Amino acid sequence: MWRVKSLDAILATAEKKSLHRSLGPVQLTLLGIGAIIGTGIFVLTAAASQKAGPGMMLSFVIAGAVCAVAALCYSELAAMAPVSGSAYTYTYAVMGELLAWCVGWALILEYAVAASAVSVGWSGYVLGLIENGLHFNFPDLLSAGPTWAMKGFIPVPDFSAGIVNVPAIIVALAVTGLLILGTTESARVNAILVAIKVIALTVFIVLTLPVIDTANLSPFTPNGMFGAYSGMGVVGAAASIFFAYVGFDAVSTAAEETKNPQKNVPIGLIGSLAFCTVFYLLVALGAAGAIGAQPVLGAGGAAVEPGSPAFVAACALPANAQQLVCSNEALAHVLRVIGHPQVGNALGLAAMLALPSVILMMIYGQTRIFFVMARDGLLPEGLTKMHKTFKTPYIVTLFTGIAVAIAAALFPVGKLADISNSGTLFAFFMVSIAVLVLRKTDPNRGRPFRMPLVWIIAPISAAGCAFLFWNLPHDAKMVLPIWGGVGLVIYFLYGYRKSHMAKGRMEVHEDDADIPPPPATT
Repeated sequence: MWRVKSLDAILATAEKKSLHRSLGPVQLTLLGIGAIIGTGIFVLTAAASQKAGPGMMLSFVIAGAVCAVAALCYSELAAMAPVSGSAYTYTYAVMGELLAWCVGWALILEYAVAASAVSVGWSGYVLGLIENGLHFNFPDLLSAGPTWAMKGFIPVPDFSAGIVNVPAIIVALAVTGLLILGTTESARVNAILVAIKVIALTVFIVLTLPVIDTANLSPFTPNGMFGAYSGMGVVGAAASIFFAYVGFDAVSTAAEETKNPQKNVPIGLIGSLAFCTVFYLLVALGAAGAIGAQPVLGAGGAAVEPGSPAFVAACALPANAQQLVCSNEALAHVLRVIGHPQVGNALGLAAMLALPSVILMMIYGQTRIFFVMARDGLLPEGLTKMHKTFKTPYIVTLFTGIAVAIAAALFPVGKLADISNSGTLFAFFMVSIAVLVLRKTDPNRGRPFRMPLVWIIAPISAAGCAFLFWNLPHDAKMVLPIWGGVGLVIYFLYGYRKSHMAKGRMEVHEDDADIPPPPATT
């Protein structure tokens, strides 16, 4: 289980059974922006405000800083090993099969739960558009899943506020169907949707910055830096907001489909991250400064966790009806409050059109992780069986889509984002360590992108990921070891014996006819 697959073997495998290289630097950056800009800024702004108040701007800076150093680690490894698999592949090359399995299994959690979170975010904007634009009241019990409270170690649902999120189910299954029809068709839509999102956020910034009232920014950190309990405060909000940045991982996953990856992958990673960070800070400032971002208080007078039964009860009070933190469509809500209802509806429409691109990239990313793990023999290759007509891995895509729809139907966006972050932060932690290990074990290998100050930046990245993970809510932190335990059972029952490394196969010699088509250039 400590078998290490050398980078030479990984590159040879990719050449024998490879994905066609078609993405350039602009397309890769657009792909990254398409995956990054989504629910994190359109929806999690409200949850971050409940945790940190206006201090969520500091949360964006903290999360962005950790993501930036992680991006540098990713860039070095992605340029050295331009193949699919992202953190899973890098870990396999450096720290062995067992840890690679753990990382790949965590990435599956990341992508699937992230797609669910975005589906719930899409639902919020669609319902807001229906109610404010079409003046139709969608049934409350079908517009949100139940709230959840922990009774010891057992989550207990409360169906008084909602039973199932029907719009979230619809969008998750619709995107799944699109991916089954063909990734080429899916990717051609991506550039248009990226443009819609960027235009919508630009309009929001232009309309909100001139009406900022500095009084709305005080108190700046009502819950302090760490809050009264895990997951709250500025740092707790940063742990949640990290979700808003993790789309850049999809760029690394697409490395095997990139032209001149040694140059273009670092450009795509860092370029998309820098572009989105500027937008995030301006949007957060505009939202908090325009209408305020103070948390609502529970019966005991303290701020309550977003998505909890106490939070739902507080937001149901008439006095809190217009609060930013209580909105399921935060940015559209801000525009309506400051006197631009039609523009708010238009922004809601833009979110409705554009957020499915993020769901698409998350489900797409998971199927590619499945693809690479199956290519290595750790999962049954039947999971990646191609559809005879559409030439896409329809079995694993359909399975993923159904799982995404179920989670989206039953859980609030904030909890889904925190759960996704637990898997993401673990994967990023492993990548940070892998960079250091590989500098020692293979110092002479060519590094087209060589991270500067590696013995400073990589440890900061690893420590930053561990720090944010520790500040996630307790239930979100517990999901990772439980999910990991299930994964280890599967590994020792199947992958440990069936992997190609276990059988002494260093390369894969299958024909290329069953490889999923690459994203089209845009």
